[in-house]
Amino acid sequence: MASGIVLFTRDLRVHDNPALHAACEECERVVPLFVLDDAILESFGAPNRVAFVLESLRDLDASLRRQGGALVVRRGNVVEEVVRLGHERVYLAEDVSLYARDRERSLRDAGLDVRVFAGLTVVPPGEITPSGGGDHFAVFTPFWRRWLQEPRRTLLGPPEAVRLPNGLEPGSIPPLEDVTSGGVSPKVLPGGEAAGRKRLDEWLATGMADYGSERHEIADDATSRLSAYLRFGCVSPLEVAERAKGKPGGGSFGRQLCWREFHYQIFAARPEIATEDMRPRGDSWRDDPEALQAWKDGRTGYPLVDAGMRQLQEEGYMHNRARLVTASFLTKDLYVDWRAGAAHYEDLLTDGDLPNNIGNWQWVAGTGADTRPNRVFNPTRQALRLDPKGEYVRRWVPELAGIGGKAVHEPWELGILAPADYPPPIVDHNEAVARFREARAR
Repeated sequence: MASGIVLFTRDLRVHDNPALHAACEECERVVPLFVLDDAILESFGAPNRVAFVLESLRDLDASLRRQGGALVVRRGNVVEEVVRLGHERVYLAEDVSLYARDRERSLRDAGLDVRVFAGLTVVPPGEITPSGGGDHFAVFTPFWRRWLQEPRRTLLGPPEAVRLPNGLEPGSIPPLEDVTSGGVSPKVLPGGEAAGRKRLDEWLATGMADYGSERHEIADDATSRLSAYLRFGCVSPLEVAERAKGKPGGGSFGRQLCWREFHYQIFAARPEIATEDMRPRGDSWRDDPEALQAWKDGRTGYPLVDAGMRQLQEEGYMHNRARLVTASFLTKDLYVDWRAGAAHYEDLLTDGDLPNNIGNWQWVAGTGADTRPNRVFNPTRQALRLDPKGEYVRRWVPELAGIGGKAVHEPWELGILAPADYPPPIVDHNEAVARFREARAR
């Protein structure tokens, strides 16, 4: 083949990139293309993610230039920009969203020869199906067992060379202010394959060994922080899984990678759950804008909940256990629709990933794949378990910094010594849970 286009989407790397590798093997000339898609920017262009993507694009461009090529950057409608370049074959990584599927269909409808490759997950969504029938697993554990046994493709290195067509103008990566008008959280992680691979190396060398025993202690933040790099394909999920396998902590870490793939295979089969309950509840959510805003602002009066929400504002990230507690508080204590919480997370999370965000929110809300849909995370009990010394709360809720030890988790018990600038609980947890269970029993 004389030439072809590699359309980068969520695979912003040169290592183990099957679409890029195939294009460089099969084509004399390759156009490594990224289109700043106005439709995506308008609907999902959260500033934290846009900043991360732009930095990742700069890193990808540098990697391609070291291989003799460059990243070709355009802005507008993806299909129109691909057609305008005038090459008939397009190499593309798989994806599961309705938008991605429509994009692939539109490329084919434009008369292009579209080749789709794995790379989004360790095991392609839909490749594992229940033996009893059906196109996806609705329960995690049997999926996990099958996922462990599934054969995996061979890891690929970066291409030996990337040769651009003669006379092609690469274009430029725009500054952030030209792409989004919102503010970026102060402590967003740096984007790019180089940063992702460095973090992966450090995690495997020094962090993962204690993952199974320490990952729930949120003050230590004993997690990989690879989620944003996986979200945008700055690191290969297959490489992460293969390099972790067999090492201390690798089993527990691999299980968390599998949870990501569990949500992906559900979303591939049922993309409508982005807005619809996977398992309808049969009752109504409460409409409480003031409570929702207090939750967003980290002003609920429950220290662990508020610490998590403030970490999200500051870092564009929240520890996974805090995500579960804050989501449970919104949907079970306040009885506010999970969609409102998911939208807020999408506004701020650098790793905001629709299948995982939706899957986790529905799991917590009791409308998704949880086999115990009525479970409730007690915010105080969880705080005492996850943050026994109160360090995480004091880090993110400065109003409580002067309260020592575990007393920081129940400031309402301090009476007149309670900080005047920290709100009392906006709801009594026990009463809220009783109302929730009563509503579910109707």
